[in-house]
Amino acid sequence: MDRLRQRADFLAAAAGVRFSAPAFTVQARTRRDPGPVRIGFTVSKKVGTAVERNRVRRRLRDMVRRNGLSFMRPHCDYVLIGRRAALSRGFETMLQDFETALTRLDRQLTKRATATPQAAG
Repeated sequence: MDRLRQRADFLAAAAGVRFSAPAFTVQARTRRDPGPVRIGFTVSKKVGTAVERNRVRRRLRDMVRRNGLSFMRPHCDYVLIGRRAALSRGFETMLQDFETALTRLDRQLTKRATATPQAAG
């Protein structure tokens, strides 16, 4: 799992498809290069103090480590945007939400790729 670090990559993912859950939002886009899955995490100051933001970020990273890579498409970028609800939401519930999000995003990415091949990246 590689990490997204440049602003342009985050903006490109924002232009892709998205799924919102109570504790997070996932944005995804297909890349043209044959690289591995890349993931970015962001938590704004609206979520809370630095300690709370870091806790949300750690929960999101752990969620991806536990079951995300098995559901993620190769050659795609994903951005997880943490929300304040991630502090209080049960972790098992977050894992289920994440699995649902990846399944729906996969469906949307497939639909988009078959509809307009040039919009794939």
